[in-house]
Amino acid sequence: MPQRIAFQGDLGAYSHEACLKARPEATPVPCATFEDVIGAVREGRADMAMLPVENTTYGRVADIHRLLPESGLHIVDEAFVRVRISLMAMPGQTLGDIKHVRAHLVLIPQAKAFLNAHGITAEAAADSAGAAADIAQAGEMGVGALASAVAADIHGLEILSRDIEDQGHNTTRFLLMSPLADHRARAAHMITTFVFEVRNIPAALYKAMGGFATNGVNMTKLESYMVGGTFTATQFYADIEGHPDDPAVARALEELDYFTNKLDILGVYPAAARRD
Repeated sequence: MPQRIAFQGDLGAYSHEACLKARPEATPVPCATFEDVIGAVREGRADMAMLPVENTTYGRVADIHRLLPESGLHIVDEAFVRVRISLMAMPGQTLGDIKHVRAHLVLIPQAKAFLNAHGITAEAAADSAGAAADIAQAGEMGVGALASAVAADIHGLEILSRDIEDQGHNTTRFLLMSPLADHRARAAHMITTFVFEVRNIPAALYKAMGGFATNGVNMTKLESYMVGGTFTATQFYADIEGHPDDPAVARALEELDYFTNKLDILGVYPAAARRD
């Protein structure tokens, strides 16, 4: 039986594209919200979850860093998806026939130059792939959707223009999560992701980070965020290169543990080729 991967959005969403890249043989399970994605796995309606964690244009995805530690799930893989925007509409139309488009609020500004050049107005939709599905279901003419090319294939729409995004680097990083951790995985390039809360002592963060520097462990990501509704309990989310069993990483994590109240490893997984 194929594995089932839950993701946020409709079929054809960029999260669905991430599922296809990471596990092309898996069955996609669309969900309305990130919480629903996590719930689908915890309740057994899906085997894994695909969640976006950061974007090169907009930074970290809201709420994800709060949800991950509480999810009970473990990161087992990562996927990078270039956000390529296509304008799609009902078949038989030309670009000149399209006067209005719908897309997720975040996607519209990313194609502003193209829309302005062609005199096309836009309105926000709850989901870009969902906007494509609605147009296809209603057979609506003169209106298009901005979405992934995958959405056009799924919903039977015709792509009138491809790669219309203003910036060619826009990429979203996704995390594939499972109920079971697998720290036995080994590859030439491994990533370890963890969250920690520093002790309330002077220069705690500086001292905690010192172990990674002295042991030559490369930290590729470090972000702070508030927890518990206070301004004093600061939690950090970090990615490092390496496996916890590597001697240098083990020493760095041991030193980090000394300066923290809490240290949880969220996942140990192979680095995606897209990182290079």
